[in-house]
Amino acid sequence: MTEMIQADMSANVWKILVAVGDPVIADEPLMILESMKMEIPVVHSESGTVIAVHVAEGQSVGIGQPLVEVSAQ
Repeated sequence: MTEMIQADMSANVWKILVAVGDPVIADEPLMILESMKMEIPVVHSESGTVIAVHVAEGQSVGIGQPLVEVSAQ
């Protein structure tokens, strides 16, 4: 099963911590967003594998925009 992780708020992509093919551990940060000078980690609640990264560092994202796609193990 594949799950799309989306932005919960308007923000800037500050740092991407994963790449396609990387394993993901539950609750491990996938990327960090920045909004109003606050760093917001983006996590996934289940373990799996990154199958797509839909944004780039420095990019602005809006609510509901796809960030990362993860396949469940």
